[in-house]
Amino acid sequence: MGPAVSIIIPVYNAEKSLRRCIDSVLHQEYTDFELLLINDGSTDSSGSICDAYAQQDCRVHVIHKENTGVSDTRNAGLDRAKGTFVQFLDSDDWITPDATKLLVRTAQSTACDMVIADFYRVVGERVSHMDGIGEDAVLSREQFAEHMMENPADFYYGVLWNKLYRREIIEGHHLRMDVDIHWCEDFIFNLEYMLHAQTFSALKAPIYYYVKTKGSLVTQNASISKVIRTKLTVFEYYHNFYKHVLDAADYDKKRLQVYRFLIDSAGDNGVLSSLLPGTTKKLGDERISTSPGAVSSDGILADAYRSRKLLDRYLEIVALENDLSLPEARLLLYLNDSCQICSKKELADFTGMNRGSLTLTLQRLSIRGMIEVDEQRVPGSKSARKQLKVSFLPSADPILADLAAALNDYDQACFSNFTPEEHAAYTALTQKIKANMQKVLQ
Repeated sequence: MGPAVSIIIPVYNAEKSLRRCIDSVLHQEYTDFELLLINDGSTDSSGSICDAYAQQDCRVHVIHKENTGVSDTRNAGLDRAKGTFVQFLDSDDWITPDATKLLVRTAQSTACDMVIADFYRVVGERVSHMDGIGEDAVLSREQFAEHMMENPADFYYGVLWNKLYRREIIEGHHLRMDVDIHWCEDFIFNLEYMLHAQTFSALKAPIYYYVKTKGSLVTQNASISKVIRTKLTVFEYYHNFYKHVLDAADYDKKRLQVYRFLIDSAGDNGVLSSLLPGTTKKLGDERISTSPGAVSSDGILADAYRSRKLLDRYLEIVALENDLSLPEARLLLYLNDSCQICSKKELADFTGMNRGSLTLTLQRLSIRGMIEVDEQRVPGSKSARKQLKVSFLPSADPILADLAAALNDYDQACFSNFTPEEHAAYTALTQKIKANMQKVLQ
C-alpha cells in the first residue's frame, strides 16, 4: 500500500534554501507521505544535499536527471508518485508544520477533489497573509469558477503549491505539465485538472511560505513574438475552460469577465495580483511563537507554559479557519467544556481574562450569532450576584467540530508513542492528582 501523499519538489541550484524546504516537510505533524526530490541537473551542491536526506529518512526518494526545466522535472515526479494525494513545493519556499495534515484532513472530511489554501508571502523579514476564497463550504466546479473569475490572474488560483490534488484524477486523465510553455504553466495544469474535478474546498489557514519571485518571460530572454504567442496560448486554455464549465447563455453574459484575464495578466510578471502590498508582520510573528528556553525548562510553571502553548497552536488554526481571534476561539472552547461556570466573575477567573475583555469577547461572539448570553440574578440570593447562562446557537456547530478536532490534535501530540497501558496508567494517576487538588481547594 502506497503513502497517502506524494510531495514533489523540483530542485535546481537551490543549495541556499533547500535544507529549510526539506526540513519543513520532514518535520510535518502528518507523517504518511513520500518526498520526491527531483534534481534537475543542478551544478551546485543541491544533488548531494538531496542524497544526504535520502540516506537519513526512508520516505525521501531522489531522482537525478539532466536539466530540462521545471515542468519536465515536475512531470518526472508525477511519473514516480504513488500517493493518494499529490502536493507540490518549490525549493525556495517552505510549509507550516501542520500543512499536509490540514490539506489531507480537509480533503478527507469533505471528499473534495481539490483543496486550495491561503499562503504567506515573504519579502525579506516581512510576511503577509494572502487569502482567497472566504467561503467555508464545498464548492462545485461552477461555484469555484465563479470565484476564480473575480480574480483571474491571482497566484492563489494559478500556482501548484497551495493545493492538494487527487492522483487518480491526474493519472486517469493523463495530466502533465506542458514542457513547451514557460509562463503560467502551473495555471494551465490547474485549468486542465479543474475540468475533471467535481468539488473544491478552501482552507482559510495559510500553510505555505512563498519566497521566490519567479522569473518573467523577459528574464528568460524570450522574444516579444514568443511572449505574445505564449500569453495567447494561456488565455486560450482559460477561455476554453469557461466555455466548457458555463453553458452558452451564461458564457455570453460573462464573456467580458472572462476576457478580463487578458487585462489582468498583461504585465510581464503574469499571475501576480496576489503579491500586491498588504498588511505585513515580522517573519516569525505570524503564528503562535514560543520561548525555546521556557519550552525546555523544568518545573510546574514550565509545564503549564508548554500545555498552554501547545493548545494555542491548535486553537490558532480554528481561529484562522473561522475568522476568530485566538481569545475568542479559546473562550468558545472553555464555554463548551466547562458548563458548570455560573457567573461572569468565575468565568473570567477560569479563563484568565479580565472581566472587561471577557464582556467584549462575549459580545462579539453574540453579535456573530454563535452564542446567546443571558445574565440573571441568582434566585433567592440577597446579593447582586448574577448567574451567567451561555447557549450555543446552530451557527457555532462547525466551530465546535473544529474545536473537537483541535483537542484531538492536542491529545495526539501529548500521548504520541504511548502504549495503551501507559495511557491507562497516566489517566489513573491524573485522576488521583485531580482528587488531591480538589481536596485542598474545595
